[in-house]
Amino acid sequence: MSENIVVGFITVMQTLAMGFTVGHLFVQGFAVKNEVQNKGIGTKLLKHVENYAKELGLSYIILNSGFKRTEAHAFYEQNGFDKDSYCFDKRISINS
Repeated sequence: MSENIVVGFITVMQTLAMGFTVGHLFVQGFAVKNEVQNKGIGTKLLKHVENYAKELGLSYIILNSGFKRTEAHAFYEQNGFDKDSYCFDKRISINS
């Protein structure tokens, strides 16, 4: 918050998956307003999630980011995240 105005948010969900004994936190949404980026807000949000994961006894945080978001990728790597997989999706028609 900056002067009682929301300038960013992060949402997470605890999930279970193969290879993770007690699960992990999955970042579902994460954004900081363009005009206040590069002021440490995103890093503080990620640090808060990291501390929350520790409180839950979870040792992994996972997030997805689009291929073309190279500035975001650099930001995540600066905050200790590794690029280690591709995310695949498939849109299906529910009306046919």
